[in-house]
Amino acid sequence: MADPLLAFFTAVDNEGGVIVRDPPKFDLDLYIQNYRGRTRFDRLFLIGRSSVPLCVDALKAAAAEAKRGRDAHRYREVVECLRIAAPSEPEANFDQAWLENIEAANRAEMHRLVAELKGYKNNLIKESIRMGNEDLGKHLESTGDLNGAAEAYSKMRPDVSTSKQIVDVGKHLIRVSLQRREWAMVNAHLSKMGGNQSIEDEKLLQPYLKIVHGIALMGQEKYAEAALSFLQTDAAEVPSIAYNDVATSNDVAIYGGLLALASMDRTNLQTKVLDNAKFRKFLEQEPHIRRAVTQFVNGRYSACIATLESHRPDYLLDLYLQKHIPKIYSDIRSKCIVQYLIPFSCVKLETMQSAFGGADQPIEEELASMIQAGTLQARINTIDKLVTTVSANPRLNMQASALETAQKYEKLAIDRLRRLGIAAADLELKGSRKLGGHGLMASGDMVYDEAALA
Repeated sequence: MADPLLAFFTAVDNEGGVIVRDPPKFDLDLYIQNYRGRTRFDRLFLIGRSSVPLCVDALKAAAAEAKRGRDAHRYREVVECLRIAAPSEPEANFDQAWLENIEAANRAEMHRLVAELKGYKNNLIKESIRMGNEDLGKHLESTGDLNGAAEAYSKMRPDVSTSKQIVDVGKHLIRVSLQRREWAMVNAHLSKMGGNQSIEDEKLLQPYLKIVHGIALMGQEKYAEAALSFLQTDAAEVPSIAYNDVATSNDVAIYGGLLALASMDRTNLQTKVLDNAKFRKFLEQEPHIRRAVTQFVNGRYSACIATLESHRPDYLLDLYLQKHIPKIYSDIRSKCIVQYLIPFSCVKLETMQSAFGGADQPIEEELASMIQAGTLQARINTIDKLVTTVSANPRLNMQASALETAQKYEKLAIDRLRRLGIAAADLELKGSRKLGGHGLMASGDMVYDEAALA
Protein backbone atom coordinates (compact mmCIF):
# COMPACT_ATOMS: atom_id res chain seq x y z
CA MET A 1 0.00 0.00 0.00
CA ALA A 2 1.40 3.40 -0.99
CA ASP A 3 2.02 5.96 1.73
CA PRO A 4 -0.99 8.21 0.91
CA LEU A 5 -3.29 5.18 0.91
CA LEU A 6 -1.80 3.98 4.17
CA ALA A 7 -2.51 7.35 5.77
CA PHE A 8 -6.04 7.37 4.36
CA PHE A 9 -7.00 3.90 5.60
CA THR A 10 -5.33 4.52 8.95
CA ALA A 11 -7.72 7.44 9.36
CA VAL A 12 -10.66 5.29 8.23
CA ASP A 13 -9.67 2.60 10.72
CA ASN A 14 -9.43 5.16 13.54
CA GLU A 15 -12.98 6.26 12.72
CA GLY A 16 -14.22 2.67 13.02
CA GLY A 17 -14.70 2.13 9.30
CA VAL A 18 -14.57 -1.24 7.51
CA ILE A 19 -11.41 -1.95 5.48
CA VAL A 20 -11.48 -4.62 2.76
CA ARG A 21 -8.00 -5.58 1.56
CA ASP A 22 -8.97 -8.40 -0.83
CA PRO A 23 -10.10 -7.43 -4.34
CA PRO A 24 -13.83 -7.99 -5.05
CA LYS A 25 -15.05 -10.21 -7.86
CA PHE A 26 -17.10 -7.51 -9.59
CA ASP A 27 -16.01 -4.90 -12.13
CA LEU A 28 -16.62 -1.41 -10.70
CA ASP A 29 -17.94 0.16 -13.93
CA LEU A 30 -20.31 -2.73 -14.69
CA TYR A 31 -21.44 -2.80 -11.07
CA ILE A 32 -22.35 0.86 -10.72
CA GLN A 33 -24.12 1.20 -14.08
CA ASN A 34 -26.93 -1.01 -12.74
CA TYR A 35 -28.02 1.74 -10.34
CA ARG A 36 -29.61 5.15 -10.78
CA GLY A 37 -30.21 8.13 -8.54
CA ARG A 38 -28.34 9.21 -5.44
CA THR A 39 -27.55 5.63 -4.44
CA ARG A 40 -24.84 5.61 -7.16
CA PHE A 41 -22.73 8.14 -5.26
CA ASP A 42 -23.42 6.48 -1.91
CA ARG A 43 -22.21 3.11 -3.19
CA LEU A 44 -19.14 4.53 -4.95
CA PHE A 45 -18.16 6.54 -1.88
CA LEU A 46 -18.58 3.50 0.39
CA ILE A 47 -16.38 1.39 -1.90
CA GLY A 48 -13.80 4.18 -2.04
CA ARG A 49 -13.63 4.38 1.76
CA SER A 50 -13.58 0.60 2.28
CA SER A 51 -11.79 -1.20 -0.56
CA VAL A 52 -8.01 -0.88 -0.71
CA PRO A 53 -7.69 -2.12 -4.35
CA LEU A 54 -10.61 0.02 -5.64
CA CYS A 55 -10.13 3.06 -3.42
CA VAL A 56 -8.78 5.58 -5.93
CA ASP A 57 -10.94 4.46 -8.88
CA ALA A 58 -14.11 4.51 -6.77
CA LEU A 59 -13.39 7.93 -5.27
CA LYS A 60 -12.65 9.38 -8.72
CA ALA A 61 -15.91 7.91 -10.05
CA ALA A 62 -17.72 9.32 -7.00
CA ALA A 63 -16.28 12.78 -7.67
CA ALA A 64 -17.49 12.62 -11.27
CA GLU A 65 -20.91 11.44 -10.07
CA ALA A 66 -21.10 14.32 -7.58
CA LYS A 67 -20.37 16.85 -10.34
CA ARG A 68 -23.25 15.43 -12.38
CA GLY A 69 -25.57 16.36 -9.51
CA ARG A 70 -26.21 19.46 -7.43
CA ASP A 71 -24.90 18.41 -4.01
CA ALA A 72 -21.84 20.57 -3.28
CA HIS A 73 -21.32 18.96 0.14
CA ARG A 74 -20.88 15.52 -1.44
CA TYR A 75 -18.33 16.91 -3.88
CA ARG A 76 -16.33 18.53 -1.08
CA GLU A 77 -16.43 15.31 0.94
CA VAL A 78 -15.13 13.06 -1.82
CA VAL A 79 -12.40 15.51 -2.91
CA GLU A 80 -11.18 15.74 0.69
CA CYS A 81 -10.80 11.95 0.67
CA LEU A 82 -8.95 12.03 -2.66
CA ARG A 83 -6.56 14.71 -1.38
CA ILE A 84 -5.45 12.24 1.31
CA ALA A 85 -5.63 8.96 -0.64
CA ALA A 86 -4.32 10.14 -4.04
CA PRO A 87 -3.05 13.73 -3.91
CA SER A 88 -1.41 13.44 -7.33
CA GLU A 89 -4.70 12.76 -9.14
CA PRO A 90 -6.27 15.73 -11.02
CA GLU A 91 -9.61 15.02 -9.29
CA ALA A 92 -7.96 15.71 -5.92
CA ASN A 93 -8.04 19.47 -6.66
CA PHE A 94 -11.23 21.37 -5.94
CA ASP A 95 -13.05 22.69 -9.00
CA GLN A 96 -13.77 26.05 -7.40
CA ALA A 97 -15.54 27.42 -10.45
CA TRP A 98 -17.98 24.49 -10.49
CA LEU A 99 -18.61 24.88 -6.75
CA GLU A 100 -19.40 28.58 -7.06
CA ASN A 101 -21.63 28.06 -10.09
CA ILE A 102 -23.61 25.17 -8.59
CA GLU A 103 -24.14 26.93 -5.27
CA ALA A 104 -25.34 30.08 -7.05
CA ALA A 105 -27.63 28.00 -9.26
CA ASN A 106 -29.01 26.14 -6.22
CA ARG A 107 -29.82 29.41 -4.44
CA ALA A 108 -31.53 30.83 -7.53
CA GLU A 109 -33.55 27.64 -8.08
CA MET A 110 -34.55 27.55 -4.42
CA HIS A 111 -35.74 31.16 -4.55
CA ARG A 112 -37.75 30.47 -7.72
CA LEU A 113 -39.43 27.33 -6.33
CA VAL A 114 -40.37 29.01 -3.03
CA ALA A 115 -41.85 31.98 -4.89
CA GLU A 116 -43.84 29.68 -7.18
CA LEU A 117 -45.16 27.64 -4.26
CA LYS A 118 -46.19 30.81 -2.43
CA GLY A 119 -48.18 31.89 -5.50
CA TYR A 120 -49.88 28.49 -5.75
CA LYS A 121 -50.91 28.70 -2.10
CA ASN A 122 -52.37 32.17 -2.62
CA ASN A 123 -54.43 30.86 -5.55
CA LEU A 124 -55.56 27.78 -3.54
CA ILE A 125 -55.01 25.37 -6.45
CA LYS A 126 -54.50 21.97 -4.83
CA GLU A 127 -52.83 20.25 -7.77
CA SER A 128 -50.40 23.14 -8.27
CA ILE A 129 -49.58 23.19 -4.53
CA ARG A 130 -48.88 19.45 -4.62
CA MET A 131 -46.60 19.78 -7.65
CA GLY A 132 -44.88 22.82 -6.11
CA ASN A 133 -44.07 20.90 -2.93
CA GLU A 134 -42.86 17.96 -5.01
CA ASP A 135 -40.52 20.14 -7.09
CA LEU A 136 -39.22 21.83 -3.94
CA GLY A 137 -38.66 18.44 -2.27
CA LYS A 138 -36.76 17.08 -5.28
CA HIS A 139 -34.55 20.18 -5.37
CA LEU A 140 -33.78 19.98 -1.64
CA GLU A 141 -33.03 16.26 -1.94
CA SER A 142 -30.71 16.81 -4.89
CA THR A 143 -28.76 19.44 -2.93
CA GLY A 144 -28.43 17.16 0.12
CA ASP A 145 -30.96 18.86 2.42
CA LEU A 146 -32.76 15.64 3.37
CA ASN A 147 -34.62 17.14 6.33
CA GLY A 148 -36.05 19.90 4.16
CA ALA A 149 -36.89 17.39 1.42
CA ALA A 150 -38.78 15.16 3.84
CA GLU A 151 -40.75 18.16 5.10
CA ALA A 152 -41.65 19.27 1.56
CA TYR A 153 -42.71 15.77 0.52
CA SER A 154 -44.84 15.40 3.65
CA LYS A 155 -46.71 18.59 2.75
CA MET A 156 -47.86 16.89 -0.47
CA ARG A 157 -50.15 14.49 1.41
CA PRO A 158 -53.14 16.85 1.99
CA ASP A 159 -53.31 17.63 -1.73
CA VAL A 160 -53.08 14.13 -3.26
CA SER A 161 -56.18 12.88 -5.06
CA THR A 162 -55.24 9.68 -6.93
CA SER A 163 -53.66 6.37 -5.97
CA LYS A 164 -50.65 7.15 -8.20
CA GLN A 165 -50.03 10.38 -6.30
CA ILE A 166 -50.20 8.52 -2.97
CA VAL A 167 -47.59 6.08 -4.28
CA ASP A 168 -45.36 8.91 -5.54
CA VAL A 169 -45.44 10.65 -2.13
CA GLY A 170 -44.63 7.34 -0.41
CA LYS A 171 -41.70 6.64 -2.72
CA HIS A 172 -40.25 10.12 -2.18
CA LEU A 173 -40.45 9.79 1.61
CA ILE A 174 -39.10 6.22 1.55
CA ARG A 175 -36.12 7.30 -0.58
CA VAL A 176 -35.25 10.05 1.88
CA SER A 177 -35.73 7.74 4.89
CA LEU A 178 -33.41 5.15 3.34
CA GLN A 179 -30.70 7.76 2.88
CA ARG A 180 -31.14 8.84 6.51
CA ARG A 181 -31.19 5.19 7.69
CA GLU A 182 -34.55 5.71 9.43
CA TRP A 183 -35.79 2.13 9.11
CA ALA A 184 -38.91 2.55 11.26
CA MET A 185 -40.01 5.50 9.12
CA VAL A 186 -39.55 3.40 5.97
CA ASN A 187 -42.02 0.85 7.34
CA ALA A 188 -44.43 3.60 8.37
CA HIS A 189 -44.44 5.09 4.85
CA LEU A 190 -44.85 1.62 3.31
CA SER A 191 -47.98 1.00 5.39
CA LYS A 192 -49.55 4.18 3.98
CA MET A 193 -48.89 3.04 0.41
CA GLY A 194 -50.59 -0.36 0.68
CA GLY A 195 -54.11 -1.03 -0.53
CA ASN A 196 -54.48 2.14 -2.63
CA GLN A 197 -53.84 0.66 -6.08
CA SER A 198 -55.67 -1.44 -8.60
CA ILE A 199 -54.73 -5.10 -8.94
CA GLU A 200 -52.53 -4.38 -11.98
CA ASP A 201 -50.78 -1.43 -10.34
CA GLU A 202 -50.26 -3.44 -7.15
CA LYS A 203 -48.62 -6.21 -9.16
CA LEU A 204 -46.19 -3.72 -10.71
CA LEU A 205 -45.46 -2.11 -7.34
CA GLN A 206 -45.04 -5.39 -5.40
CA PRO A 207 -41.28 -5.87 -6.07
CA TYR A 208 -40.47 -2.34 -4.89
CA LEU A 209 -42.53 -2.72 -1.70
CA LYS A 210 -41.04 -6.11 -0.82
CA ILE A 211 -37.44 -5.04 -1.50
CA VAL A 212 -37.71 -1.82 0.50
CA HIS A 213 -39.49 -3.61 3.35
CA GLY A 214 -36.76 -6.26 3.39
CA ILE A 215 -34.00 -3.63 3.52
CA ALA A 216 -35.75 -1.85 6.40
CA LEU A 217 -36.18 -5.09 8.35
CA MET A 218 -32.54 -6.01 7.71
CA GLY A 219 -31.53 -2.59 8.99
CA GLN A 220 -33.42 -3.40 12.21
CA GLU A 221 -31.63 -6.80 12.35
CA LYS A 222 -34.90 -8.71 11.90
CA TYR A 223 -33.20 -11.20 9.61
CA ALA A 224 -35.90 -13.90 9.45
CA GLU A 225 -38.67 -11.43 8.52
CA ALA A 226 -36.37 -9.63 6.06
CA ALA A 227 -35.53 -12.94 4.36
CA LEU A 228 -39.23 -13.73 3.86
CA SER A 229 -39.83 -10.28 2.37
CA PHE A 230 -37.03 -10.72 -0.20
CA LEU A 231 -38.12 -14.29 -0.98
CA GLN A 232 -41.68 -13.10 -1.72
CA THR A 233 -40.48 -10.56 -4.30
CA ASP A 234 -42.12 -11.29 -7.65
CA ALA A 235 -40.45 -9.44 -10.51
CA ALA A 236 -41.47 -11.74 -13.37
CA GLU A 237 -42.99 -8.93 -15.45
CA VAL A 238 -41.38 -5.89 -13.81
CA PRO A 239 -38.14 -4.38 -15.20
CA SER A 240 -35.37 -3.75 -12.71
CA ILE A 241 -35.52 -0.02 -13.48
CA ALA A 242 -38.66 0.05 -11.32
CA TYR A 243 -36.55 -0.38 -8.18
CA ASN A 244 -32.87 0.10 -9.10
CA ASP A 245 -32.71 3.45 -7.33
CA VAL A 246 -32.73 1.26 -4.19
CA ALA A 247 -31.29 -2.14 -5.18
CA THR A 248 -30.81 -4.41 -8.20
CA SER A 249 -32.07 -7.93 -8.80
CA ASN A 250 -28.56 -9.19 -7.95
CA ASP A 251 -28.83 -7.48 -4.57
CA VAL A 252 -32.20 -9.14 -3.94
CA ALA A 253 -30.66 -12.58 -4.58
CA ILE A 254 -27.75 -11.86 -2.23
CA TYR A 255 -29.85 -10.33 0.54
CA GLY A 256 -32.52 -13.03 0.39
CA GLY A 257 -30.07 -15.93 0.13
CA LEU A 258 -27.77 -14.83 2.94
CA LEU A 259 -30.58 -13.92 5.34
CA ALA A 260 -32.36 -17.20 4.60
CA LEU A 261 -29.16 -19.14 5.33
CA ALA A 262 -28.78 -17.26 8.62
CA SER A 263 -32.38 -17.76 9.80
CA MET A 264 -33.97 -20.85 8.18
CA ASP A 265 -33.58 -24.59 8.66
CA ARG A 266 -32.81 -27.02 5.85
CA THR A 267 -36.47 -27.81 5.08
CA ASN A 268 -37.42 -24.16 4.71
CA LEU A 269 -34.32 -23.46 2.64
CA GLN A 270 -35.40 -26.16 0.21
CA THR A 271 -39.06 -25.10 -0.03
CA LYS A 272 -38.81 -21.32 0.33
CA VAL A 273 -35.54 -20.68 -1.52
CA LEU A 274 -34.57 -23.44 -3.94
CA ASP A 275 -38.14 -24.45 -4.89
CA ASN A 276 -39.44 -20.87 -4.92
CA ALA A 277 -40.46 -20.07 -8.50
CA LYS A 278 -40.66 -16.32 -7.78
CA PHE A 279 -37.16 -16.15 -6.31
CA ARG A 280 -35.58 -18.39 -8.95
CA LYS A 281 -35.23 -15.46 -11.38
CA PHE A 282 -33.05 -13.65 -8.86
CA LEU A 283 -30.98 -16.72 -7.92
CA GLU A 284 -30.10 -17.31 -11.58
CA GLN A 285 -28.15 -14.02 -11.53
CA GLU A 286 -26.11 -15.00 -8.45
CA PRO A 287 -25.32 -18.73 -8.95
CA HIS A 288 -22.89 -18.85 -6.01
CA ILE A 289 -25.74 -17.98 -3.62
CA ARG A 290 -27.79 -20.85 -5.01
CA ARG A 291 -24.74 -23.09 -4.73
CA ALA A 292 -24.19 -22.14 -1.08
CA VAL A 293 -27.85 -22.81 -0.19
CA THR A 294 -27.74 -26.16 -2.05
CA GLN A 295 -24.55 -27.15 -0.24
CA PHE A 296 -26.13 -26.39 3.14
CA VAL A 297 -29.29 -28.35 2.30
CA ASN A 298 -27.18 -31.31 1.12
CA GLY A 299 -25.11 -31.30 4.30
CA ARG A 300 -21.89 -29.99 2.73
CA TYR A 301 -21.37 -27.40 5.44
CA SER A 302 -17.66 -26.69 5.05
CA ALA A 303 -18.17 -26.20 1.28
CA CYS A 304 -21.04 -23.79 2.00
CA ILE A 305 -18.84 -21.71 4.30
CA ALA A 306 -15.98 -21.74 1.77
CA THR A 307 -18.32 -20.51 -0.99
CA LEU A 308 -19.56 -17.64 1.15
CA GLU A 309 -16.09 -16.71 2.37
CA SER A 310 -14.84 -16.36 -1.20
CA HIS A 311 -17.44 -13.61 -1.77
CA ARG A 312 -17.13 -11.87 1.59
CA PRO A 313 -15.15 -8.90 0.11
CA ASP A 314 -18.03 -8.21 -2.32
CA TYR A 315 -20.64 -8.20 0.44
CA LEU A 316 -18.54 -5.97 2.70
CA LEU A 317 -18.72 -3.33 -0.04
CA ASP A 318 -22.52 -3.32 -0.20
CA LEU A 319 -24.30 -0.20 1.03
CA TYR A 320 -26.95 -1.98 3.13
CA LEU A 321 -25.21 -5.28 3.86
CA GLN A 322 -21.80 -4.14 5.11
CA LYS A 323 -22.54 -3.67 8.82
CA HIS A 324 -24.53 -6.94 9.02
CA ILE A 325 -21.99 -9.29 7.40
CA PRO A 326 -20.14 -10.26 10.63
CA LYS A 327 -23.42 -11.20 12.37
CA ILE A 328 -24.91 -12.98 9.34
CA TYR A 329 -21.75 -14.97 8.67
CA SER A 330 -21.44 -15.86 12.36
CA ASP A 331 -25.04 -17.13 12.43
CA ILE A 332 -24.54 -19.21 9.27
CA ARG A 333 -21.29 -20.66 10.58
CA SER A 334 -22.87 -21.59 13.93
CA LYS A 335 -25.75 -23.30 12.13
CA CYS A 336 -23.31 -25.28 9.98
CA ILE A 337 -21.37 -26.48 13.02
CA VAL A 338 -24.54 -27.48 14.91
CA GLN A 339 -25.94 -29.35 11.88
CA TYR A 340 -22.58 -31.05 11.27
CA LEU A 341 -22.52 -32.49 14.81
CA ILE A 342 -26.14 -33.73 14.91
CA PRO A 343 -25.47 -37.26 13.47
CA PHE A 344 -22.50 -37.95 15.76
CA SER A 345 -22.12 -38.67 19.46
CA CYS A 346 -18.50 -37.47 19.39
CA VAL A 347 -16.13 -35.94 16.84
CA LYS A 348 -12.38 -35.39 16.99
CA LEU A 349 -11.30 -31.80 17.41
CA GLU A 350 -8.82 -32.41 14.60
CA THR A 351 -11.69 -33.29 12.26
CA MET A 352 -13.63 -30.19 13.31
CA GLN A 353 -10.53 -28.04 12.78
CA SER A 354 -10.02 -29.35 9.25
CA ALA A 355 -13.70 -28.86 8.39
CA PHE A 356 -14.35 -25.44 9.93
CA GLY A 357 -11.10 -24.02 11.30
CA GLY A 358 -8.23 -22.17 9.76
CA ALA A 359 -4.58 -21.47 10.39
CA ASP A 360 -5.42 -18.44 12.54
CA GLN A 361 -8.85 -19.62 13.67
CA PRO A 362 -8.73 -22.36 16.35
CA ILE A 363 -12.04 -24.21 16.36
CA GLU A 364 -11.80 -25.11 20.06
CA GLU A 365 -12.30 -21.51 21.20
CA GLU A 366 -15.25 -21.06 18.85
CA LEU A 367 -16.91 -24.26 20.10
CA ALA A 368 -16.39 -23.15 23.72
CA SER A 369 -18.07 -19.80 22.96
CA MET A 370 -21.02 -21.54 21.28
CA ILE A 371 -21.45 -23.90 24.26
CA GLN A 372 -21.36 -21.00 26.73
CA ALA A 373 -23.94 -19.10 24.67
CA GLY A 374 -26.24 -22.13 24.58
CA THR A 375 -26.06 -22.38 20.78
CA LEU A 376 -24.40 -25.81 20.91
CA GLN A 377 -25.33 -28.63 23.30
CA ALA A 378 -21.97 -30.37 23.62
CA ARG A 379 -18.89 -30.87 25.79
CA ILE A 380 -15.21 -30.52 24.87
CA ASN A 381 -12.89 -33.26 26.11
CA THR A 382 -9.50 -31.52 26.10
CA ILE A 383 -7.67 -34.69 27.21
CA ASP A 384 -8.88 -36.96 24.42
CA LYS A 385 -9.41 -34.01 22.03
CA LEU A 386 -13.05 -34.88 21.40
CA VAL A 387 -16.29 -32.93 21.04
CA THR A 388 -19.06 -34.95 22.69
CA THR A 389 -22.63 -33.98 21.89
CA VAL A 390 -25.23 -33.93 24.67
CA SER A 391 -27.94 -36.18 23.31
CA ALA A 392 -31.54 -35.61 24.33
CA ASN A 393 -33.34 -38.36 26.25
CA PRO A 394 -36.47 -39.11 24.17
CA ARG A 395 -38.06 -41.20 26.94
CA LEU A 396 -37.66 -38.39 29.47
CA ASN A 397 -39.05 -35.86 26.99
CA MET A 398 -42.07 -38.10 26.32
CA GLN A 399 -42.77 -38.55 30.03
CA ALA A 400 -42.51 -34.79 30.67
CA SER A 401 -44.90 -34.11 27.77
CA ALA A 402 -47.40 -36.73 29.04
CA LEU A 403 -47.28 -35.30 32.57
CA GLU A 404 -47.88 -31.76 31.29
CA THR A 405 -50.85 -32.95 29.20
CA ALA A 406 -52.35 -34.80 32.20
CA GLN A 407 -52.03 -31.72 34.42
CA LYS A 408 -53.74 -29.53 31.83
CA TYR A 409 -56.57 -32.09 31.49
CA GLU A 410 -57.04 -32.29 35.26
CA LYS A 411 -57.26 -28.50 35.57
CA LEU A 412 -59.76 -28.31 32.72
CA ALA A 413 -61.91 -31.08 34.26
CA ILE A 414 -62.00 -29.35 37.69
CA ASP A 415 -63.02 -26.05 36.05
CA ARG A 416 -65.89 -27.76 34.22
CA LEU A 417 -67.11 -29.59 37.36
CA ARG A 418 -67.09 -26.31 39.26
CA ARG A 419 -69.21 -24.65 36.61
CA LEU A 420 -71.65 -27.57 36.65
CA GLY A 421 -71.97 -27.21 40.46
CA ILE A 422 -72.65 -23.49 40.13
CA ALA A 423 -75.33 -24.10 37.50
CA ALA A 424 -76.98 -26.87 39.58
CA ALA A 425 -77.21 -24.50 42.59
CA ASP A 426 -78.92 -21.83 40.46
CA LEU A 427 -76.08 -19.41 41.09
CA GLU A 428 -74.93 -16.80 38.62
CA LEU A 429 -71.20 -16.12 38.47
CA LYS A 430 -70.20 -12.59 37.60
CA GLY A 431 -67.22 -10.55 38.79
CA SER A 432 -66.10 -13.17 41.33
CA ARG A 433 -63.93 -12.05 44.25
CA LYS A 434 -62.31 -13.82 47.18
CA LEU A 435 -63.73 -13.24 50.71
CA GLY A 436 -61.04 -13.13 53.40
CA GLY A 437 -58.93 -16.26 53.44
CA HIS A 438 -61.74 -18.77 54.10
CA GLY A 439 -62.08 -20.25 50.61
CA LEU A 440 -65.47 -18.58 50.08
CA MET A 441 -66.59 -16.96 46.82
CA ALA A 442 -69.15 -14.18 46.41
CA SER A 443 -71.41 -13.69 43.40
CA GLY A 444 -73.83 -10.78 43.72
CA ASP A 445 -75.74 -11.42 46.96
CA MET A 446 -74.98 -15.17 46.98
CA VAL A 447 -72.06 -16.73 48.85
CA TYR A 448 -70.90 -20.27 48.32
CA ASP A 449 -68.06 -22.57 49.39
CA GLU A 450 -65.60 -23.04 46.50
CA ALA A 451 -64.12 -26.22 48.00
CA ALA A 452 -67.55 -27.79 48.36
CA LEU A 453 -68.41 -27.09 44.74
CA ALA A 454 -65.09 -28.54 43.56
